[in-house]
Amino acid sequence: MASRDTRTTRAAVVGAGFGGLAAAIRLQAAGIQTTLFEARDKPGGRAYVYEDDGFVFDAGPTVITAPESLEELFTLCGRRLEDYVELIPIEPFYRLEWDDGKRFDYTNDDEALRAQIHALNPADVAGYERFLEYSKAVFDEGYTNLVHTPFLRFWDMLKVAPKLVRLGAQRSVYGAVSRFVESEHLRQALSFHSLLIGGSPFETSAIYTLIHHLERSWGVHFPRGGTGALVNALVRLFEELGGEIRLSHPVDRLEPEGAGARVYACGQAPYFDVVVSNADVHHTYDRLLHEVPGAARRAKKLAKKRWSMSLFVLYFGTDRLYRDDLAHHTILFGPRYKGLIDEIFHGHELAEDFSLYLHAPTVTDPSLAPPGCDSFYVLSPVPNLGQADLDWDTIAPEYADRILAALERHMPDLRQHVVTRRWTTPFTFRDDLRSHLGAAFSVAPTLTQSAWFRPHNRDAKHSWLYFAGAGTHPGAGVPGVVNSAKATAQLILDDLAARRGEAAPATSHGVAEVTS
Repeated sequence: MASRDTRTTRAAVVGAGFGGLAAAIRLQAAGIQTTLFEARDKPGGRAYVYEDDGFVFDAGPTVITAPESLEELFTLCGRRLEDYVELIPIEPFYRLEWDDGKRFDYTNDDEALRAQIHALNPADVAGYERFLEYSKAVFDEGYTNLVHTPFLRFWDMLKVAPKLVRLGAQRSVYGAVSRFVESEHLRQALSFHSLLIGGSPFETSAIYTLIHHLERSWGVHFPRGGTGALVNALVRLFEELGGEIRLSHPVDRLEPEGAGARVYACGQAPYFDVVVSNADVHHTYDRLLHEVPGAARRAKKLAKKRWSMSLFVLYFGTDRLYRDDLAHHTILFGPRYKGLIDEIFHGHELAEDFSLYLHAPTVTDPSLAPPGCDSFYVLSPVPNLGQADLDWDTIAPEYADRILAALERHMPDLRQHVVTRRWTTPFTFRDDLRSHLGAAFSVAPTLTQSAWFRPHNRDAKHSWLYFAGAGTHPGAGVPGVVNSAKATAQLILDDLAARRGEAAPATSHGVAEVTS
């Protein structure tokens, strides 16, 4: 058993997803010797990378927004993001196609966007202008001011509640959008984004309409080499700072000791002053702390929360090119919108129909497939395992065939040209990622599970235990988890300074230098 090193503050981060990597970088940059534990053989968490016969498949995420949150990590370390990885702007952001044959390119070209809105409903052009102003107002309050602010006390929530009410945060995303535009197609085009963070547009707080302004301001990007290239850039930065990453080191348990804890992994149990869990928040209490008094009760309380939907993701490669007729990101709406979403979030069976997100990375970066071939990822939202106890080992092959058949409307003779395929199911989220109920985005982003109501960035009982990632404030998505790390890192620095009777000076990037 390793002995405690009293010469310096030591931190452990459990899980090398985007949230864990961002937290580890911030702590290491602040002078805290940080060790990152990752259960799998590669970093990335949900952003794992599969390679099959020359095809490269990002497990997800594939939509990179708010690059400033990533650039900030490099800037605070005296580096530049562009020296580590290239983020390529995607245009259009998304192509939306409906079952009735209508198409809408969601673009950052104002003139083209308004022309398409006019074609759907001339009256909605003015309504969209008002929505854009509303989205900016929500962004200014909900993102700029609150996204990296930890909500540890109910008073923190009360202070901002009047502003959130004025912005209509109590409405749903779809409800807020519907106040501005009449076209059902446009309402769907402006509300589907909440699905990208695990929430139903009909239940997720309207605060998430800020995503529209965020995308219009900073664009949608894709890393050259795939999302895995961005993960590798963050790992390289962390290691250059002197941080240590231990791959294939699943953490079995956390054991409190003194003012810190021992982290049990691969037969060793080193002591750390601070532990940041980027693991699933329920898994942290239910498994990693299961021998600690009070943890089981906390796990049961978390289990009663509403959890996000899960996903079925099919990765496939073709021996011919389809990229010339596709956008990088395509949303394929099925014949139903609200009915299907209600079944995904509340149903007990797998719906017969589906809506799909098709990711075609070789449109932007042909290197992700062999010459003359294309690489794809197609995602179908499905119920989590708490709602629909389905045998995905049996279902997956047939469900994959159904999805490929549906894609042939857009990709002729597709099934004849698929040369490799694999999939992720709710079982993958449950077993490989330790996600409660196989939920793909952790706790659902409803109003009553946001900010103070969400699992906090610091445990209320154990002063050494902190959280980063989708399960804590502000929530899922790359900007969400990266900003959760910012909130958590600053909280750690403030707490360490308070223990020493010092003030923790925050830099413009939210990280202060800590000396041992």
